[in-house]
Amino acid sequence: MSASGVWESERVEVRVVSHPLVDHKLTLLRDRTTVQPTFRRLVEELVTLLAYEATRGVRVHQHQIETPVAPTVGTKLDEPAPMVVPILRAGLGMLDGMLRLVPTAEVGFLGMLRDEETLEPKTYAERLPEDLSGRQCYVLDPMLATGGSLGAAVKYLVGRGADDITCICLLAAPEGIANMEKLLEDLEVPCTLVVSAVDERLNERGFIVPGLGDAGDRLYGLTH
Repeated sequence: MSASGVWESERVEVRVVSHPLVDHKLTLLRDRTTVQPTFRRLVEELVTLLAYEATRGVRVHQHQIETPVAPTVGTKLDEPAPMVVPILRAGLGMLDGMLRLVPTAEVGFLGMLRDEETLEPKTYAERLPEDLSGRQCYVLDPMLATGGSLGAAVKYLVGRGADDITCICLLAAPEGIANMEKLLEDLEVPCTLVVSAVDERLNERGFIVPGLGDAGDRLYGLTH
């Protein structure tokens, strides 16, 4: 699998993953007739494919081993282990797909809630190490719409000492990418965004068009 290219962006490196299986699973996710259990399974499968691209830069070192035939030098992930941070609640639906690829990763949680009137993010919960110095973080959030929540999450992690951040989203809107650029313009920490597609635009309600609807509601049902 390879990325189809890098979206034009100065502060955030945006990788749009091009692969027939990615396109196929995304099409099924977009379909309004896809039922909830199938939607959940497709999200996990799609995230595993995106995570393959997202972890190209994961830190590794050489490691001496003995095979049944001869000694050789292989590769192991560096310590400390990568930190995976799903943004509650919708990001939880992406966690199993990420851990399937990187089972040794540690997991932290960050609760970000978008105010539906102002579209501004609010932090309501967190479960993370106080010190993330030297940690590569992988942030999971299905939809990069306005970009406020994801941008705030990145800044939060940088404030804890994270020095390399990759965000994995199913979909992104151009407005969201532009807003993240603005929010992160003063940060010196590298930030990468890996998505399966960059859609057309946001509508007047802040939803991605054509998008796939509210990812949290389609994963877990209505809670309001």
